[in-house]
Amino acid sequence: MAVSDPHSSTPPEVPADSDRAAPAADPADAGWQTVTPEPSLLGESPFWHPHERLLYWVDIARRQLVRADPSTHQRETWNVPSEPGCIAPVECGGLAIALRDGLYRARTWGGALEPLVRFPQHGSTIRFNDGKCDTAGRFWAGTVYEPRDQRRAVLWCIDMRSGKPEVTLKAQNATTANGVAWSADDRTAWWSDTPAHVIHAWDYEAGPAVLRRHRVFHRFDPKPAGWTPGLPDNGGYRGRPDGASVDSAGIYHCAMFEGGRLQRFAADGTPAGEIALPVACPTMPCFGGEDLRTLFVTTSREKRPAEELTRTPLAGCTLARRVEVPGLPVNFFRIG
Repeated sequence: MAVSDPHSSTPPEVPADSDRAAPAADPADAGWQTVTPEPSLLGESPFWHPHERLLYWVDIARRQLVRADPSTHQRETWNVPSEPGCIAPVECGGLAIALRDGLYRARTWGGALEPLVRFPQHGSTIRFNDGKCDTAGRFWAGTVYEPRDQRRAVLWCIDMRSGKPEVTLKAQNATTANGVAWSADDRTAWWSDTPAHVIHAWDYEAGPAVLRRHRVFHRFDPKPAGWTPGLPDNGGYRGRPDGASVDSAGIYHCAMFEGGRLQRFAADGTPAGEIALPVACPTMPCFGGEDLRTLFVTTSREKRPAEELTRTPLAGCTLARRVEVPGLPVNFFRIG
C-alpha cells in the first residue's frame, strides 16, 4: 500500500489568525434560508445531484442519509446500519456510502448495501468521516479516531475504475480528517485536521493522484484556555476547520466549527473574506442548483448547550443562500 506523505515532520511555520487582519464578514442573517425545517443532529457531506436536482447529505449521529428538494422543502431519510461519514453519487447510478467499517454501494435509494471495500482495522474506535470524489472518479475518504488521544486518523483513496478496488493511503498523522478538496485547476489538494486547527496542502497531479510538496496551508489560533460557548464575541475564538468546498474561481470555502462562519482562501493561502452564518457549528459547504450559484451548508446541534440552541435555533438545519460566483459540480464515483 503506497503512502504519499505522513507529514510526521514538524510543519513549517505560518502566521496564525491573530497575525492577520480579519476581513469583515457578511451579516449572519444575510439571505440564509433553511432547505427543510427539520434539523439534523450532525449534518455533513452535502452534494447537489445535477440529474435528480436534489440535495443529499448525511446525519452522522442519527445514522441517516437525507435527500431534499430545496424548491419544495420536502425531504426523505434513510436509516443505515452505522455512522455514514460521507457519500458520493455513482456515475452508473446510485450512491457510494462510507460507513464505519467500509465503502458500500447502493444502486437505489434505500436499496441493498453492497460492500466494495471493507476496513476491519477500524474496529470500534475509528470510522470514516469527511470525503468526496476527485475529477477522475476516485473516492477520497478520511477517518476520525474517536478517543482523540492519538493521531491515528488517515486519508484513503479508493479507485474502482478497473472494477476492482485499489486502495492507497495518502496521508496520516491526524485526529479528525476533514476538508478534502481540490483546486479548480486540479493542481492543489487540501486536507484538514480539525482538532489541530490546521489545513494542509499539496501540489496535486490528477492523473496518477500523486501528492507532492506538503505544506501547512493555514494554521488557526487554538481555542483560548477556559473558553466556553456563549461568551461575548465568542471569547475571541474563531473556530476550527471542518468540511470544505471550492468555487469556480478557485476559492477554498472552509466551515469553521464553533466559529459560526465560512472562511475563504485563495489557492495561494491568502484570506479571501468570510461568510457569517446564523449558527455556531457549520460542518461543510457545497454548491448546487442548476447554475451552481446556491451555497448550501450543513450544520450541527449535537451536544450543544441549551443556551446556544436557544440563541441559534437553526442549528442542525441545512442552510442555503445565493452567491455571485458558481461552485464546482460534484464529482461522480466511477466503477468499472
